[in-house]
Parts: sequence; C-alpha cells; structure tokens
Amino acid sequence: MHWAKTRPRVKYDLALSGILNLPFAELDVKLNELELHGDNPYGYRPLVEALATHRHVAPENVVTISGGTSMANHLAMAALLEHEDDVLIEKPTYDPLLAIAEYLGAKIKRFPRRFEDDFEIDIVELEKQITPRTRVIALTNLHNPSSELVEEATLRKIYLEAMFENSPPSAVSLGPEFVVTSSLTKGYGLSGLRCGWILADPEVAKRIRRLDDIFAASAPNVMERLSVTALNQLPKIAARAKAMLETNRKTLNNFLETRGDLDARSTKFGTTSFPRLRAGNAEKLSTLLIEKYETAVVPGRFFESPDHIRIGMCCDPTLFNAGVERLGKALDELARQKRTAGWRPTRRSR
Repeated sequence: MHWAKTRPRVKYDLALSGILNLPFAELDVKLNELELHGDNPYGYRPLVEALATHRHVAPENVVTISGGTSMANHLAMAALLEHEDDVLIEKPTYDPLLAIAEYLGAKIKRFPRRFEDDFEIDIVELEKQITPRTRVIALTNLHNPSSELVEEATLRKIYLEAMFENSPPSAVSLGPEFVVTSSLTKGYGLSGLRCGWILADPEVAKRIRRLDDIFAASAPNVMERLSVTALNQLPKIAARAKAMLETNRKTLNNFLETRGDLDARSTKFGTTSFPRLRAGNAEKLSTLLIEKYETAVVPGRFFESPDHIRIGMCCDPTLFNAGVERLGKALDELARQKRTAGWRPTRRSR
C-alpha cells in the first residue's frame, strides 16, 4: 500500500486496480440533498437499506464502513479472530490481508492458488491446513491479483462487484459462517466515497458495529448521503465501468496473445491480469517502464510472486492502449539487452 501511495505518477497507468475515478459532475448529485450532519450512529439508514437492496440481504445483515474494503476487512477479521487463532489465507494474495492478520496476532497459514492451475483453489491443500483453531479462511473473489473466479462448485456461491451482470446472491445468504466485505471502489470508480460494507449474520454484524465504536463514532454524513446517490445511479455508473473494462480487456488479451515472453491466460472478469515473465526481472521491467516509458505496472513482489506483474485495465482506453504498447517496447528492450549480453531466450509454444 505504501508503494501504491508514493510511487511516481505516470501518464500511462496500468497499475490501477480500481476503475478510473468517476468525475463528481457525472454523479448528478443535488447539493440541497446533502447535509454535514445527520442521524447515522450505526450507518445512515437510507444507505443501509440501499445496500441491503443492492446485495439482496436484510438490513440487519449490513454493516456500513466509511473506510472502504480495507477497513471492512480489518473490522471483520478483528471481530472474528482471537489472539493466536489460526487464519488461512490464499497465496498469492493482497498484502494487506496478511498485514491485518499479523497485526491481530493470528497464526497465519496459507493455501495455494497456483498459476499453473489458473489460480483455482486446491481444496485438498486447503483442508490439510484446517485445525480446531481455524477461525477464518480469507480469500478474494475475484482473486486479487489475477481476477480469476472461484467456481460455484468450490465456493457454492460467490459475491462479486466487477461482473456487473448476473451477479449471484451474497455468500452471507449461505449461512452464519460466511462474512463478506466489499465497497463501491474498484468496480465503479467511486474510491473517493470510501463506501465499504460488511455482510454478516445479524449477531456477527452487531458485534462488528460495537467494535467499530472504537474506530469511528460515526461516518461522515456527506459521504454516506453521496453513497446513497451513487447506489441509486448504479446502473449508469456500472455501464461506464463495464464499457471501459470491455475495451481494455480486448486490448490486453490481444496483446498477451502476441507475447512469447509472457505466460498468461485471457482475462474474462475483473479489473486486473497477472501475467508471468518467462524470463527477466519484474522489478527491472517496472523501473524501466516508469523511468523511460511513463508507464506503471505493479511488481509481483507485492503479491509474493516476484516473476509476475499485475496489469490493471482501469484507465482511459486510449491511454491504456498506449500504455500496453509501451509495455511491449519495454519487454523488447530488456530482451535486446539480454541478447547483447549473450543470453538467448527459449521460446515456448503456447
């Protein structure tokens, strides 16, 4: 997260994992509907009800969080874990999930989501890690960083924001053992609202609300009201995001088909792709992209995968297309440098 906050700003940003921010003017908000203050001790009621409708759950299942998914993850894990409880976390994963569990004093165990298996969950490997002290199994769906989908046969039900259509019911409807976190950030370009939520069994939700008393007396009323406005306009906002992703996904998939130096499968969902370099150094590639090509990708070391890069499909399609072209040029330049040094790549069949 520190790298994401402090990295150089570039013209061609392929490091974004959330849709390009929606301009405020496009939110079509009526300023006379906003108030600095309001009655929202445990969430602005219209927001709670709008999220319940959005995710097809009862209002008592909804905990609104003003810190986005990151804070939602923190509160959910803090409410569920005791010191030295076991928590199983997928590998590779989004680094803050590990940081939260470590901060809470949990014993972290891992279950693999291997590139060679298209990042599918290995149920046998997962079961081997479960003990009587296992309190939480943490996974992202769509998977961050690969955007691969956990199939229904594995998870039974899934909770997704970036598929836009035919989104299934929240996993919380499967039983009290499921707790789901999400936000309006990645899939809709509404990061400035910091509108996150937790969906949980009513008793668990009540415990999380009381825990949040430690961190926030109440959420910013203006942001909660704006979030209701956004939810009421979600079909329009989702259409913008979907059009951007579909265009950029086609560009990226076409690019990946031409590259003999990257291992990747075509992306179908989500906002990111996680190709593996067949040879070369992802850190060197990232540095070259920033310094010479005004382009950014995320080095795989932030996802425990140093030979990968994460490519986000979230910027303006014209800039995305140009950024992908620059990624190709940087890869070609590194290949030339290696050939000059006497190294010859082995080209594999796809």
